[in-house]
Amino acid sequence: VNPDRAAPSTNPHGVPSTNPHGVKRLDARLGRRLVPAVATQLALRHGLACHLGGGTHHAHRDFGSGFTILNDLAVAAKYALTAGLARRVLIVDLDVHQGDGTAAIFADDPSVYTLSFHCGKNFPFRKSKSDLDIDLPPGTDDAAYLATIKDVLPRVLVAAKPDLVLYDAGVDVAATDSLGFLSLTDQGIFDRDRLVLELCAHAGLPIATVIGGGYCTDLSELARRHSIVFRAAQTVWVDFALGDPPGPRL
Repeated sequence: VNPDRAAPSTNPHGVPSTNPHGVKRLDARLGRRLVPAVATQLALRHGLACHLGGGTHHAHRDFGSGFTILNDLAVAAKYALTAGLARRVLIVDLDVHQGDGTAAIFADDPSVYTLSFHCGKNFPFRKSKSDLDIDLPPGTDDAAYLATIKDVLPRVLVAAKPDLVLYDAGVDVAATDSLGFLSLTDQGIFDRDRLVLELCAHAGLPIATVIGGGYCTDLSELARRHSIVFRAAQTVWVDFALGDPPGPRL
């Protein structure tokens, strides 16, 4: 046994995990190469950027959870801060499951504001405390969901004073999602994504998106649903004349 090796600790789920003090810090060059961090750089340059994957918000600082082992949103936010690209970051998590890992990682970090809209009666059943948690009841539909965003997000943008927004556009809020419990239509998801992007663009805030969760057995349907945030982004890109001249609308 190597006496210099850190002993495993036990996480809240009772599973042994590596002691965080025994884990080497991510090299800054690796942080720059992680795709969400690249999307962050592009968002800061052009106003808006979308990542084709990502949203691994259940991973904590020292253990994985909920199908995720590395919290890419946390890495991207920390990279932007340590690289001097932003002084404050807002993470808007609209996946149906609370971003518990992200909330826990930044619980004592005032430079990152965590906002989570989620189904309160869904995983994780032992939730972390975000800066603001919006627990939605099962069956929440388009109208109620969008009204809540319209009420909450503009106030958070003012209160958080971010230089950068990271957006988890999980599609497991869909009525047909097997792990969701909410009742949004695909049109409702499009309206949600467009609303978030428009509010940020109107405020002059760069925003980088990740696709988040989605659990539909029909993979073609799931792929189409994950494409919604990209279609919403293109409308905002055109309407707000962001970045370089875009191609035709999808």
